[in-house]
Amino acid sequence: MAGEAVRIALVLGGARSGKSAFAQRLAEQWGEPVLFVATASPGLVRADPEMAARIARHQAARPAGWHTVEAPTQTAEAVRGHAAGARTVLMDCLSMLVSNQLVDEREHPARVTDEALAAARAEAEVDSLVSAARDVPCHLIVVSNEVGMGVVPSSPLGRLYRDVLGRANQHLAGQADQVYLMVAGLAVDLRVLSGPGKHRA
Repeated sequence: MAGEAVRIALVLGGARSGKSAFAQRLAEQWGEPVLFVATASPGLVRADPEMAARIARHQAARPAGWHTVEAPTQTAEAVRGHAAGARTVLMDCLSMLVSNQLVDEREHPARVTDEALAAARAEAEVDSLVSAARDVPCHLIVVSNEVGMGVVPSSPLGRLYRDVLGRANQHLAGQADQVYLMVAGLAVDLRVLSGPGKHRA
């Protein structure tokens, strides 16, 4: 990485859109060694066999040489502590990270219900993560769900999650060099579509 500018990419998509597979290919292109930051909460995985099976499939598809660190929150600290020598960091995913912030199992059933506060916390986490990647330095790829195109969630917490994640996605996209939307396994380059003058904020 010596003398090379840090690149940041956001990979968005719905369920089964191919975002994780695309992000993995992008990480391989950007260069190894790769640090994989997993944000799934261990408590959630233990309580949800379907989630555990989904994570196991992702782990099996990951190159054996990649180093994985679990960081349900405080991902910047994980990057600073484990990314020394890494060329690329892949975090999968921001959507789970925001969920972990909203429902903290250590304080369950306490929940953040103020949208402005919750969004500020999520955006601060994004800023810390980007700063950590630049300080290490290493390229950063972040996977996240696009949750604003489906049905309106039926619960207040679901609607809060949708809104906070949408704001966090926008915040990261404003700092990213490349932003991709995955549709049926195909990557749409949103920076190209946005046109001149619409790049990073």
